[in-house]
Amino acid sequence: MKKEISAEIMTIGDELLYGQVIDTNSAWLGQELGKIGIRVKQITSISDNPDAITEALNQAISRADVILITGGLGPTKDDLTKHTLTRYFNTELQLHQPSLDDVEEIFRKYNRPMLEVNRQQAFLPASCTPIRNVLGTASGMLFYEQETVIVSMPGVPFEMKRMVTDTVIPYLKQHFALPKIIHKVVQTVGIGESFLAEKIADWEDNLPPNLKLAYLPFLAGVRLRLTGFSQEGLDLETQLQEQVDKLSALLPDNIFAYGEVSLEEAIGQMLKDQNLSIATAESCTGGLVAHKLTSVPGSSAYFMGSVVAYSNEVKKAQLGVPAQTLETHGAVSEETVKAMAQGVRQLLKTDIGISTSGIAGPDGGTPEKPVGTIWIAYADAHQTIARKINYNKTRLLNIEYTALQVLDLIRQSLRRRVEE
Repeated sequence: MKKEISAEIMTIGDELLYGQVIDTNSAWLGQELGKIGIRVKQITSISDNPDAITEALNQAISRADVILITGGLGPTKDDLTKHTLTRYFNTELQLHQPSLDDVEEIFRKYNRPMLEVNRQQAFLPASCTPIRNVLGTASGMLFYEQETVIVSMPGVPFEMKRMVTDTVIPYLKQHFALPKIIHKVVQTVGIGESFLAEKIADWEDNLPPNLKLAYLPFLAGVRLRLTGFSQEGLDLETQLQEQVDKLSALLPDNIFAYGEVSLEEAIGQMLKDQNLSIATAESCTGGLVAHKLTSVPGSSAYFMGSVVAYSNEVKKAQLGVPAQTLETHGAVSEETVKAMAQGVRQLLKTDIGISTSGIAGPDGGTPEKPVGTIWIAYADAHQTIARKINYNKTRLLNIEYTALQVLDLIRQSLRRRVEE
């Protein structure tokens, strides 16, 4: 097996440490490095301070084959990365004419005057290999020190991503003898992480040594990522698929997709495959289910509309819920959500109607129906199914969890239609 190449990601900027800006760069870089077989061993965030940058760089060079640095390359006085790297590598700044040409072109394009601070961005450390920035004014810089590749890039995400895609990844693939790594993602829903781990324990214990399993929980379920590392004389793709097939046999009711597919995307595909239309009637979720369904491109093929029936008056007038049902059983009840699901289906003339009604909190609960008491329903031409769920969470989490439970109810119902 080829030597594992390790990487460290360094993000520079006080705004990251203060929490004023969320670091999305590190997550994206980790994913891109993983695709080519480079494993990120550490992510470090440091302030705009020369001593802090120098100390972090010393430590990173001692333990990583690749160091990717983002941030601190702007034109203002608090952007110190370039000057710190110039001193660190004992070199000097010199004008890089191609970078200056790019900067001047950007200012011409937007018909803006170029200041001296912008011109200074074209001065780069003499010992670096410049990396062109086609989307901004700050060039990237590549250094090679003690067999470690160090790359410094802007912190602006779209500028950094273009550099990585166009230049950095191709360079790393050429520079290092990288092992082949393949990831297989299996998406599960309706089972908690601990129960899932127990259910597949024997399978996991018998995985070959070159395959590793990771549990990645999210609100609706757990993503299982199976990572395979190439070995000589082994068809890695075939080996991984054999294990995924075994896993699928263990979790027939919980797997909703393979690969990076969301639950709402999987449901959308099922609706398309079965040529079915759907509409929602939402009370406590306030349209969140509709939002999730319509976040999928092409959802107009199956999603017809939604009624946010927050008040009883709307439930009666728009959805046809009988007044007697509301008076006898209340808005948060099996009878009401069934009537809502049937009503929206009839109103919008769809194959499927979905409904939600509950007490999301933080107040509004009673001893009989405490906060977190929620009913959901599914209706089609053959059946109407209602489920009661109980959460004891914050308002927003109650709403989010309910929407995900509804999506899973749709998934299960669509599966049954196919099986029947």
